[in-house]
Amino acid sequence: MTSATEPLPHAPAPPSAAPTVHRTPRWSLPALLAILALAAVLYAVNLSSDGLNSFYSAAVYSGTQSWKAWFFGSLDAGNFLTVDKPPFALMVMGLSCRVLGFGTWQMMLPQIGAALGTIWILHSCVKRVWGHAAATVAALVLALTPITVAINRDNNPDTLLVLLMVGGAALALRATRDGSLLPLLGSALCFGLAFNTKMLQGYIALPVVLAVYLYASRPGWARKVRDLALAAVVLVVSSFWWATAVSLVPADDRPYIGGSTDGSAWDLIMGYNGLGRVLGGEGNGGGGGGGGGGFSGSAGLGRLFNDTLGGQISWLIPFAAIALVGGLVLRGRAPRTDLTRAALVLWGGWLLLHYVTFATAEGTMHPYYTTAVAPGVAALCGGGGAMLLRALRTDRRWAWVLPAALGVTGIWAVVLLRRASGWNSWLWPAVAVVMVLAIVGLLVLRTA
Repeated sequence: MTSATEPLPHAPAPPSAAPTVHRTPRWSLPALLAILALAAVLYAVNLSSDGLNSFYSAAVYSGTQSWKAWFFGSLDAGNFLTVDKPPFALMVMGLSCRVLGFGTWQMMLPQIGAALGTIWILHSCVKRVWGHAAATVAALVLALTPITVAINRDNNPDTLLVLLMVGGAALALRATRDGSLLPLLGSALCFGLAFNTKMLQGYIALPVVLAVYLYASRPGWARKVRDLALAAVVLVVSSFWWATAVSLVPADDRPYIGGSTDGSAWDLIMGYNGLGRVLGGEGNGGGGGGGGGGFSGSAGLGRLFNDTLGGQISWLIPFAAIALVGGLVLRGRAPRTDLTRAALVLWGGWLLLHYVTFATAEGTMHPYYTTAVAPGVAALCGGGGAMLLRALRTDRRWAWVLPAALGVTGIWAVVLLRRASGWNSWLWPAVAVVMVLAIVGLLVLRTA
């Protein structure tokens, strides 16, 4: 009998060991394609301009009428006022509409493509660490997360933001594994473009990405410092090129920057789209996000489980948390460069940083912001869940952990469904029965 703490098959083998050939299961690619097809249907069917954010639709239309409006993200082709976000997402949608004509489908085509790209990247990233089954679970969880489905049917910038951040995290993990410079520079570029999509929100996961690379990557410290210095240059340039360009244009020759208090992009970065989101008191705001934290209930660590956000994002957070802790314990004695532990820390840190930021934010907090939590939950459900399943089958001490995780998750799902009184009331008993059967099945599997 093997131990649950034994390295996973992908862990580095001793130098004397013969190389192992890992074949791709026949079902893996069809499963991924099926998930992508399902996601495409969910995100694209019955799209209507009535369901889009008219604030951003107006800016996209202005960008089709004026290249100056396209560059600044102006609400009008006369360039009087911009939206309260940097324009990168609007630029992408604007280019699509310039080529194909302005309309709902033309505007949403890049959004749907970005959403499907995020699923594919996360699947690829999880597969390299935990294998095909874990990657399939992660892709399915991400595709079906309720708030993710909702925002991917909208023209808000969050869809592109999540694509860029997931791409940045995946490239950073590859740089950690290989010790190569190019993926690290690509990661910095992705996070820089994420900054130009929603400013400081694009940096939320950056601290844990940096920490994982510093601790777990193979190169020596001299090379790490050199590579990180180059990556920092890429990050700074890709983050601040637009704000710098705006500041170089005289105020009389450019539109007023929406959301700022003085018409500058720098004020927007530090104020409305910066500390104002966390501390409140955000400045002028704009049609895309004014209001306050009341959109998502009172600030506090339980916010993501409340009546507003709970049914949108929290379904699998309990399972993800248990899988994270269990996975870290299982890999506790692994070497510093262990890729599995690095991935657990990265996606666990992603989940924790986003959770705390959104839960405690005193400023504007729309429910759809929480779509950025979903990749962390999905990766941990797939990868951490696979580790708990393997531990259940190989180590008696762990036989109870996965059933307990499913039990807690099932109970929380029943609570969420019972909150929606009058809506498909048969669902919560069905979920309860399925969860009990799943737990019994796991126990039978362990006994067998």
